[in-house]
Amino acid sequence: MPVLNRIAAYAEEMKGWRRHLHANPELSYDCHNTAAYIADRLREIGVDEIHPGIAKTGIVAIINGSAPGDTIGLRADMDALPIAEITGAAYASTIPGKMHACGHDGHVTMLLGAAKYLCETRRFTGRVALLFQPAEEDGAGGQMMVQEGVMDTFAIKKVFGIHNAPNVPFGHFLTTPGALMASVDTAYVYVTGKGGHGATPHECVDPVVAVVGMVSAIQTIIPRNVYALDEAVISVTQIHTGTASNIIPEEAMFCATIRSFKPEVRALLKKRFLEIVEGHAAAYNVTARTQYDWGYPATINHPEEAAFATKVAAEIVGEAAADGNSNREMGSEDFSYMLESRPGAYLFMGTGPGAGLHHPAFDFNDEAAPIGASFFARLVERAQPLP
Repeated sequence: MPVLNRIAAYAEEMKGWRRHLHANPELSYDCHNTAAYIADRLREIGVDEIHPGIAKTGIVAIINGSAPGDTIGLRADMDALPIAEITGAAYASTIPGKMHACGHDGHVTMLLGAAKYLCETRRFTGRVALLFQPAEEDGAGGQMMVQEGVMDTFAIKKVFGIHNAPNVPFGHFLTTPGALMASVDTAYVYVTGKGGHGATPHECVDPVVAVVGMVSAIQTIIPRNVYALDEAVISVTQIHTGTASNIIPEEAMFCATIRSFKPEVRALLKKRFLEIVEGHAAAYNVTARTQYDWGYPATINHPEEAAFATKVAAEIVGEAAADGNSNREMGSEDFSYMLESRPGAYLFMGTGPGAGLHHPAFDFNDEAAPIGASFFARLVERAQPLP
């Protein structure tokens, strides 16, 4: 696999970066130590500008090329997850209840590796903007970076990102034009009835029965309201109620994750969800309050940029390992906000067998970091070539 020779020589250094990050995870926007470590590495690498404190703890770093031109953005997320690690690795998380279970430590490492190469070679025109983003898992850090004006401030014309993909063949790249990942919304429904003794249900208004009816009816939304070729998912993931076997509770609640690709389908799902809750509340003589949180939009690749990124990936890993028409998936990503703001593409990079994302045994495959760094570096050289 033709990893760029110069980047191959960084492999051990990159492994050290990644394992330090893995051992010191931080959540959401609270990435102060992570950002400081990244800034130290960027200074050592020799980037031309470092702009900290963007989206609270994010960083934008600039590398100038060897001739005037446009600015290309490369993004890496850097937050961890509230999960207790069970890998047993020597470099396992030192912070109880927090770990890099999604590989953002690897994403940062790949971008730092590309930055080191680009600073040493500068075989490109214009500038590279390195976007180190907090709060991908929780908090929409990508949206905040866009809202704070990074695309305009740094004149970014196009933007690209990668996510590692465990259990996808090692070194394979997957992407597709158009929708790659789904939007994600979350609904919380709070139902109130009249509690009492389980032996006298006729004297009560049972919120448990109402919730069961609502949940059952909600499962009809997709098969009976959404066109069969428009993928969507509604999963009820929590139901909470009751304190004892002989008490009909006063209250019950449930929540659901709601995912789709098209804005019109997304709006339809919300409409039908709220209608079903309202109708069943009336039918069961309970009151219901719904908190419907509009989350990340679908991650929509721009076709020209997706095709270009696939071609660059093929240079690194070979055409057989670069799939530019892969299946889309129901997971979500706040890189979607960056793609709403600028043309670009998002890709998955296979890291081979291992525990899945968000699993307490997950660990990023260090052997994959030079591949991702090579992709980022070659992307810049091909997007903004010297005359």
